[in-house]
Amino acid sequence: MPKTGPSSLSRRKFVATTAAASAVAVAAPYVRGAHAAGQLNIGFWDHWVPGANNTLTALVNEWAAKEKVEVKIDYITSQGNKNRLTIAAEAQAKSGHDIFAYPTWEPQAYANLLEPVDDVMEPLIKKYGKVNATVEYLGRANNKWIVVPATVGSQIKGPCSRIDLMKKHAGIDVQAMYPAGSAPKADQWNLDAFLKAAEACHKAGATFGIGLGITSDSVDTAGAIFHSFGAALVDAKGNITVKSDAVRQALDYFKKLAAVLPADAPAWDDASNNKWLVSGKGALIMNPPSAWAVAKRDAPQVAEQCWTHGMPSGPKGRYAPFLPYFWGIWNFGKNKPAAKSLLAALSQREAAEKMVAASAGYDLPSFEKLTDFKTWAEEGPPKGTLYHYPNPHNHQVLSIAAAPAPPKIAAQIYTQGVQTKMVVRHLQGEAMEKTLAWAASECEGFMRT
Repeated sequence: MPKTGPSSLSRRKFVATTAAASAVAVAAPYVRGAHAAGQLNIGFWDHWVPGANNTLTALVNEWAAKEKVEVKIDYITSQGNKNRLTIAAEAQAKSGHDIFAYPTWEPQAYANLLEPVDDVMEPLIKKYGKVNATVEYLGRANNKWIVVPATVGSQIKGPCSRIDLMKKHAGIDVQAMYPAGSAPKADQWNLDAFLKAAEACHKAGATFGIGLGITSDSVDTAGAIFHSFGAALVDAKGNITVKSDAVRQALDYFKKLAAVLPADAPAWDDASNNKWLVSGKGALIMNPPSAWAVAKRDAPQVAEQCWTHGMPSGPKGRYAPFLPYFWGIWNFGKNKPAAKSLLAALSQREAAEKMVAASAGYDLPSFEKLTDFKTWAEEGPPKGTLYHYPNPHNHQVLSIAAAPAPPKIAAQIYTQGVQTKMVVRHLQGEAMEKTLAWAASECEGFMRT
């Protein structure tokens, strides 16, 4: 299933009027006087995990009761991009919610309409440590923080392997390589080992379920592999760097990998790899724990053999696909002090831990000191299957496809699936230099828009 909420979850509306005093709310230095006044309108992402919205609502209600603020929450589905359409409409009208949940690329698209939140982020970073570089890349503009990284919706899309199939067909013990409760022992887990494992599993009929389409899951995997070769299509200054040795190496490697992926991988969407795992067909997919959670419900014999772990390393490092969600405040919002107070409260450890538990470990805080929650250590079966999901030992770089290009260019590279299209073109027999020329032309076009 897609990571952004299935059709079974409809839009919900909650109006908070009463709640117990908060155990997680913190002092609100952004609020004048003893309490924030008035109303606060919030547009949150409609979570795919049943019950997760209720936990977030309860946290907001607790804060609202303490601060004497009337809150109205709309849970807005990402099905059909309804959340993105709502963001665009509110930006055009300069009216709507005070706080909104912004998907990965949206903060950069609306940077000039977002209220700076340095006064929220600086105390959080001091208390909970740095955020990863991808959060900085997407969450800052004009040397200011424009959004706060949201626990809800943020995710790593690393390998979820079948313990039994990887051991039987590839000779790899993923539990020994990524032991629950301990640092990884993965020095030999590199791209060469990954390719050999993919070839062995494919030969045995347990093909890795990695897509080559243009939707998020496929693009994220391609982006991480390109990064592991140091391959960028556009650099941080906006220079086109497609025709580099690093890009050639990444494309050459991916062609070999693509040859042992499912035959219809170019047509895969974000539901395909989940279905592949749950059906029992494959030895590995790239996904947050949503696929495992569905397997736990629908195919427990598959779930009990799943292990989430780190990415293979490449010549330039070990990179994992990371998609953050953000909470931001419109600069035309009517209650900015209360909005900042709430975002500070929702970012506290106690609140984040409740949100992670409510999502069965799917949601991820972005601060370096918030990767040790008991949910990840205790979830199962098998127990410890999610221990390495939040990258607790800082074992890999959390990256996003198309970085480090300027975000407005990178967003187009990402949305158009340029990297996966390159792989498919080359896989289907197009000469390397012709594929590179095509990609360079695409990137040049993005710079004119």
